Amino acid sequence: MEKEIALVTGGGTGIGQAICEQLANSDRYIYIHYGGSQQGAEQTLSLVEAKGGSGEIIRADLNDSEQISAMIQKIKEQSGRLDILVNNAGITKDGLAVRMSDQMYDDVIRVNQKAVFVTMREAGKLMMRQRKGKIINISSVVGLHGNAGQINYAAAKSAVFAMSKSLAKELATRNITVNCVAPGYINTAMTDELSDQVKNEIISRIPLQRTGEPKEVAYAVKFLASKEADYITGQSISVDGGMNM
Repeated sequence: MEKEIALVTGGGTGIGQAICEQLANSDRYIYIHYGGSQQGAEQTLSLVEAKGGSGEIIRADLNDSEQISAMIQKIKEQSGRLDILVNNAGITKDGLAVRMSDQMYDDVIRVNQKAVFVTMREAGKLMMRQRKGKIINISSVVGLHGNAGQINYAAAKSAVFAMSKSLAKELATRNITVNCVAPGYINTAMTDELSDQVKNEIISRIPLQRTGEPKEVAYAVKFLASKEADYITGQSISVDGGMNM
């Protein structure tokens, strides 16, 4: 049986690493994208191989549309197909709106919104030819209800929901599904930097009274990438402990 080919952007750390680990199996080849830390991507590859999977690391600067296109082209040339795309990579540059520079706003929009569009566009071309594919975009609960100090991040993640629904409608007749996973507060390097006071305040707003783990987001992605989710498209799963109820 031909192996499924998957690409996970931002696969070298946190949620991306957990996604790669959950997607790993002997019937799947995973391209682990990284933009900065090659060491993190190599560690992820080791985790994938430990689960009986296979893959390789692949670098692209998500600020550069040409590099994104070249990454998809390389996958096409080497593997001939792309079955699963997980747009996970993202950045934050927080600040109150009245103090936020154009640069801070544009940087977050470029990586968290435009790069998602370009990656979907290029992967979509390949998936349309094979008449099969699954696109899973990692958005955020911040894109649903906003967050003070994150107007750029909220705008980008809200756009990811809208783009996903639009593309789901465009690609459905080609047997391609497009869905979102919206994490809440997940224990990653970014949340590790928060003070105990801020963490306690966050937990007080979560009905399940705890923050989430990267693997819990990855479980949702694993489901949406499976055959069991073939009839699901244009939807979003919130993994947030009930914050968005």
